[in-house]
Formats: sequence, C-alpha cells, structure tokens
Amino acid sequence: MTDDALIEAARTSKAWPFEEARKLLKRYPDGRRPDGKPVLFETGYGPSGLPHIGTFQEVLRTTFVRRAFEALTGGAPTRLVAFSDDMDGLRKVPDNVPNKEMLTRNLGMPLSRIPDPFGSNASFAFHNNGKLREFLDRFGFDYEFVSSSELYNAGKFDDALRGVLRNYQAILDIMLPTLRAERAATYSPVLPVSPSSGRVLQVPVEVVDADAGTIRFTDEDGRQVEQSALGGRSKLQWKVDWAMRWVALGVDYEMYGKDLTDSGIQSGKIAQVLGGRKPEGLVYELFLDANGEKISKSKGNGLTIEEWLTYGSEESLGFYIFPNPKSAKSLHAGVIPRAVDDYWQFRGALAEQAIDKQLGNPVWHLLGVTDPQRTGAGDTLPVTFALLLNLVGVLGAGATADQVWSYLGNYVPDASPAAHPELDILVGRALAYNRDFVAPGLVHAKPSPSEAAALRALDEQLAVLAPDTSAEDLQTMVYEIGKREEFGFASLRDWFQALYRTLLGSEQGPRMGSFIALYGITNTRRLIAEALER
Repeated sequence: MTDDALIEAARTSKAWPFEEARKLLKRYPDGRRPDGKPVLFETGYGPSGLPHIGTFQEVLRTTFVRRAFEALTGGAPTRLVAFSDDMDGLRKVPDNVPNKEMLTRNLGMPLSRIPDPFGSNASFAFHNNGKLREFLDRFGFDYEFVSSSELYNAGKFDDALRGVLRNYQAILDIMLPTLRAERAATYSPVLPVSPSSGRVLQVPVEVVDADAGTIRFTDEDGRQVEQSALGGRSKLQWKVDWAMRWVALGVDYEMYGKDLTDSGIQSGKIAQVLGGRKPEGLVYELFLDANGEKISKSKGNGLTIEEWLTYGSEESLGFYIFPNPKSAKSLHAGVIPRAVDDYWQFRGALAEQAIDKQLGNPVWHLLGVTDPQRTGAGDTLPVTFALLLNLVGVLGAGATADQVWSYLGNYVPDASPAAHPELDILVGRALAYNRDFVAPGLVHAKPSPSEAAALRALDEQLAVLAPDTSAEDLQTMVYEIGKREEFGFASLRDWFQALYRTLLGSEQGPRMGSFIALYGITNTRRLIAEALER
C-alpha cells in the first residue's frame, strides 16, 4: 500500500476519525498551521476524583483523530496535550477516597495544594494525575502531560490573564445572560486565591489595572484586598478558563462530552473575544453504568480502568470504546467478554481487507496507537474468550491457570504460555471473570424428560468416538441429535440452550463442538452423567 493510496482512501472514508480529521483539513487546507507549529490536539482532565474509563476514552478517541489526520495529510506534524485542571478548587469530597474529614477541611483549596488523602504523593492532584498518566503510559499513548497549576504558578498564563482582564465586561456580557439571577449577582470570570486561607474564592472581582494584572475583592475575613491576579494568585472560572487555554496554547482540536455542550458554546464565544477561535471537535455521548446512570469520578460508579484490565485486555477496552462516539454506551463487566472476542475477530480480518475496508476496521485505528506498522494485523487466537470462560466455568471457581492450560493442550497445538503469551493473559482474565461474575451465578438445571433423552443419545455417540475427534465433527454430531424429531425441540436453539443450562449452568454458551474438543470427550460425558443424576 502506498501513501497516496492511503491518502486517497482517507479522503472518502466514513470512519468517524477520518470525518473528524477532515474538519481540521478545512481549518488548514494544506494540513499545516500558518505559524509552522504542529497541529495541537488537547484533552482535559479534572483530577477531583480518580480517573475512570470516561477519562481514558477521551485521550484514546482524540488519538484516533490525530492519527487519522496524520494519515490524511501524509504525516503532518501534530502534538497531543493531556491537560489537568489541577488549579481548580475542590468543590465536594469524592465518595471513593479515604480521609474524607481532611478533604472536607480543604474544600475550596486548589487540588494541587490539598494533601494526598492516600498518603503517598505530594498532593491530591499529584496522586490522581499520576493514576491517569500511569495508564496512558501503559497503553503507549504519545502525549505531553500539562498541569494547570504549573502554568498558572509559573506565570505562563499571565499574558492570557491580562487579556481576560482587558475584556472583562465583554466576557460578562456573554456569561451573565446564561446564569440564574442569584448566580449572576456574584459571578466573576476571575477567581482570586485568598491570601489568608489559600482557597479559590467565588466572589465579585473589580479590575483595578488590567495591564498590571491587579484586581480588588473582599476576602473571607471581610477585608478588602487588592492583589495581582497573576502568578498563581487567581484562576479563571471554568468556561473562561477553557477558552483562555484554547487561545493561550493554540488548541486546534478538542472533543468533549454531551454534558459540556453549553459550556463549549460559551467558551467558543469567549475565545473569539480573546482574539482566538474555538477548536474543532466532537461532542460525544457519555458512558453509563449498569443502572443507566452517568459515570462519575466522584461517585466511582461504572468500571475503573483497573477493573476492566482485571477481566479483559487493553485492546478490548479500546475496541469497545471505538464505535459510535455519538451514542451512549453502557459500561459494566458484562460487556467485556464480547469486546475481547470481537477485537480478535476484527484483528484477524484486517490483513486481508482492502485499504478502504481497513480504515473502517476499529483494529486499524487501535494498532495505529500502539503499533504504527500494524505488525499484528491478521493475528488470531486459537481459542475464543467465550470458550475459555465456559471451560473455566466447568472447572469451578478454584480453577488454576495450570489446569486451564492442561485442557488447552487438547485443542491448541504447542499449547503453552510461552508459545501463546496473549492467550495466557486471557487465561488469567477468564479465571478472574469466572471467580467474580460467573461462578456465583451458575445454576445447573435439571433436564426435562425429553432433554434427558437427548443427553443420553449424545452420551452414547460420544462413547464410541476417538478422543481426537475434530471440533467440526463433534459440532455436526450435536446438530444431528438436536434435529431428531423424537426429542421434540422446536429449534436447534432450544437444544443448545438445554445443553448450556444443564451442562454449563448458563443461559449462553459456546459452539458445543469446540467446547467438547477442548474439555475432552471423557470429561464431557461426566458432565452429562452429573446432569442426568439431578
């Protein structure tokens, strides 16, 4: 495949990252910024709570667009900034952290100036920023981490702050009509840091000298204070801060959640007042927990990054995140097994696809993040994750990896962790998933008289088969039994569901031929005997 062929396919691809990348191409028709700097992509993180998958997905999806833009332009220079708003004052104590009393005493303090409730880092923000970077690094993202506090405190936002003070009334004219009367009465685009308590104050502010950066306000103790707004002695209100950051850093692309739609509109207007323009971007739908509620850092509902990686692979997480960013997704443990198997199915197909089909394959985009040469395209697993889960399910909650590998030897050539490292990872994930989600809910049903008769027929045929009978031959045999009128199954689906309920204790299951080949004919006959004895 030539670069020209890739560029030509990218120009017409309907994959959403390319649709987003073409927005940037309209902004910069030759793919380059006029000032010669790399095109800047930004993601934002509020470290008031532990990072969750909603945080991670924004970096991943933005990276998809970044790589699509590079492909579309033949390699235009780009940067990705992961920006942490750690100068923000703590508004409420998160539900999922220790030392809540200490955090309560520090309400209103900048997140970067609050002690770490976990006791392991310099500040609360430092701890949460570290958790975010830890996973971004693990996944192999190419990004630059930027701390709001560091930029404010070092004076790198001072010129932009002066711009806000010079345009103070124009910003108020944008913001005040959007606020309730009570909020509008005390609203200020600039939030001073109290010289007495160190808290970020929500108080009216008077601009004394915009060029000098001087402001006046009433401190918590009632004293009138005149001080500089520069050098970390103030921060901007959220929507103003966002706009200022776009202009000060020269952000070209930033996506955000549907809950920030109005914020994006107001910040875009403020960016124009400050002499810049709103970045291109996508408004994505939010992740929901198992109850259909929005995932929240402070509540800690939904799945954490660590939880997904306990039960599924990194690649499966990226695969689940990729499709349809404008549609809400439920994010709970139940979605993991299918995400794992779908990833490997799409990965296996990638190498044989034409370039236009590759650009619509989520794995093309995922490998572009971690493996730009896409050396893993076309790889497959010898056993599906669903089949692994069924094997582990019959082995029981106390199953070990060594036990699983002993059964895999019946099915997989050269079966060993060294020969199949990615499968070995999934063996561990399957054991954990079975222990926490499958085993507690397994109920092996007693077969009905007609189901019992069909199971006896299955056992009789298994008894005369060679131990190395292929999975396909076993599958055909199971099909034929289910078709026999004497057992009265309305459909083959009913027969397979009977097998799942009675032998596996589940409402769903694998291709039975593959399962029998993996678990072994003798062991499967034992399962049948146990079912018939109920």
